[in-house]
Amino acid sequence: MAQSLSPDARVSLVTVGPGQELYSSFGHSVLWISDPATGIDKAYNYGTFNFNTENFYIKFMRGTLPYQLSAGPLMPQVYYWQAENRSVQQQLLNLSPVQKDRLYQFLERNFLPENREYQYKFFYDNCSSRLQDAIIAACGDSLYYPGYTHDTLSFRQWIDRYAHTQKPWADFGMDLAIGAPSDEIATPMQATFLPYNLSAAYDDSRVLINGQTLPLVANTIDLYTAVPVEDDDAWLTPQIFFWVLAGLVLLFTMWQMKYNKLNFLFDKILFTVVGLTGWLIVLLWFGTDHGVTTWNYDILWAFPLWFPFIFSISKTNKPAWFQFALIGYAVLLLIATGNLLKHNYVVIPILVTLIIRVYYMNNSLSKIPQKKTA
Repeated sequence: MAQSLSPDARVSLVTVGPGQELYSSFGHSVLWISDPATGIDKAYNYGTFNFNTENFYIKFMRGTLPYQLSAGPLMPQVYYWQAENRSVQQQLLNLSPVQKDRLYQFLERNFLPENREYQYKFFYDNCSSRLQDAIIAACGDSLYYPGYTHDTLSFRQWIDRYAHTQKPWADFGMDLAIGAPSDEIATPMQATFLPYNLSAAYDDSRVLINGQTLPLVANTIDLYTAVPVEDDDAWLTPQIFFWVLAGLVLLFTMWQMKYNKLNFLFDKILFTVVGLTGWLIVLLWFGTDHGVTTWNYDILWAFPLWFPFIFSISKTNKPAWFQFALIGYAVLLLIATGNLLKHNYVVIPILVTLIIRVYYMNNSLSKIPQKKTA
């Protein structure tokens, strides 16, 4: 058992704003316990991992990399976040000496070498949600904790709210990678997987101390406020890029058909990218343990077998089965339109591009001699 806190100990939830790196896009949370009487100054951070872990990158990609609880003085971390231009907010908590000590003992038990590692799950068990578990464990029935109740959104919509404007390409990539489990509505308790939601949930909570019900948050202090930064590349969003691409593909295809240009080089490039995207979805679906990459319906348009199927066709040869494959893929594209909302309509120009080239290839088949078989 760790040493007990003095009555003057202070407990705070510290919330860090989003950073520029992808891993920091959604912010961060730590619980800080400071006690001048005993010299304790520990910010408990469930978001750390060891780069020296065996097979680090493989485990990271597969979603099996163990995360761990770390603890250290707060201010060096605040200076680091400030250098990254990330806002830092402290919420001083209204807790009785017994509740503070209970929370401290809970965190110290978690910090033991045999307990500090855990299986990180971005939506369900992360650096933010663990701090929800900690305050509930420390306060028990004396805590009224409703979770985050201001909005009711799916996990995907929560990601979009943070990433769609700040990092639209990252948002598109995450939307592409995650599957149907991400479209489930997050409960008020689950919604606190995002640090700002956890902060709001703490604000809405009440705690019973000596027979009196008080707000869980006694005071809020802005330790640092980020300076707004303009992104010169923010205009090139996935929507703009793919709509421009669709327009260029349409013009190129019309030119090919008008002047009877029979060439499939562009299709081999395009559908190789589509096929490889599909194989990546398959890998994330069946080869990882992230928990949210299964049942990904983007596989309808990102059909994996385009790579290597697309190399079967040329301006001198065509397989007998190729036209049936095109018809089958056209059906998949039609079905894929039911998944448009997933990407904030970014997938529309992608589907338009693919439909244009499927039409071109199908229209060109009659001009290609059928490959003879023995």
